[in-house]
Amino acid sequence: MDPNTFPTKGNLILAKNSLALANQGFDLMDKKRNILIRELMDLIDEAKDIQSQIDITFREAYAALQTANMEIGINHVQTISYSIPIEDSIRIKTRSIMGTEIPLVEADPIAALPTYAYYSTRESLDEARQAFERVKELTIKLSMVENSAYRLAANIKKTQKRANALKNITIPHYQQLSKDISNALEEKEREEFTRLKVIKKMHSGK
Repeated sequence: MDPNTFPTKGNLILAKNSLALANQGFDLMDKKRNILIRELMDLIDEAKDIQSQIDITFREAYAALQTANMEIGINHVQTISYSIPIEDSIRIKTRSIMGTEIPLVEADPIAALPTYAYYSTRESLDEARQAFERVKELTIKLSMVENSAYRLAANIKKTQKRANALKNITIPHYQQLSKDISNALEEKEREEFTRLKVIKKMHSGK
């Protein structure tokens, strides 16, 4: 048997302190969950907006690329594509939201000047290049937002489990324990009072 459940005043104080801590913990978990949910909702809205921008920009980019293919030839466009450098400047850092590590994705700014000569191309190729560069920027941003949303959702689930454990197991346990110890102490006091009355009556009868 757990000695902390014995009906003593010390154990009653411990049980009430544990109950107060459990209630405080539940309040903190509940506030944390609400904050994380608000952050998650904002990220979901942001991801939808970015995805919409990507869809529009992709359509513009492919339309411009198709025009460039017709104006200067597919082979010429393909040759020019080999001059585009591979993106290797992406860096990932993190920041914390209520204990959740959120990624911060960074990349070097895109060069203002193209890697091909203007005299051998048409404006449609410039439009396609700019649109695809915009798609790259948006894709990097979307990856950061979606990854952040996934991590927040996982933390929300974990926080909800802890809050449920406090609410449904820990708090009721200490509530019942405090009640049982209080009842036992009250019964003990009543028995002691009755015993003293009997002793006093016996002494007064002598």
